[in-house]
Amino acid sequence: MALIHSTDPDFRICQISFETLLAIQLEAEERSWATRWSSVDALRSQVRDGAVVLQSLMREERGGAVWGYRCLVLFSSADGKEAGGIATIDLDPARFESLERLDRDPDVRKVLVRMFSLATGGISMVSKK
Repeated sequence: MALIHSTDPDFRICQISFETLLAIQLEAEERSWATRWSSVDALRSQVRDGAVVLQSLMREERGGAVWGYRCLVLFSSADGKEAGGIATIDLDPARFESLERLDRDPDVRKVLVRMFSLATGGISMVSKK
């Protein structure tokens, strides 16, 4: 898989509904893709019902065509706490292309990329000194 950079044409950040995430999970299960939750029930146990944010991370090519996208998923945890989580999931290229982008403005894109970078490194509440 090739890493997708923020300057690549297929880089995108999208906000999707919980129902869309469930549909993506089901598609990944049907295709036996490894990068997904183990089941819809497992997803429901970790992800709070509500909007989630996706960022394209990697693309897999076969025979010169994109076969799939691996995306980061930023979500609110289902355990009732204010914390969120970040995980990866694989998407079909047609589904990926159908998602509405949030990152069309270059300045917005830079900020969202920075937010995902911080989230993947871990974010903690810090007391000011």
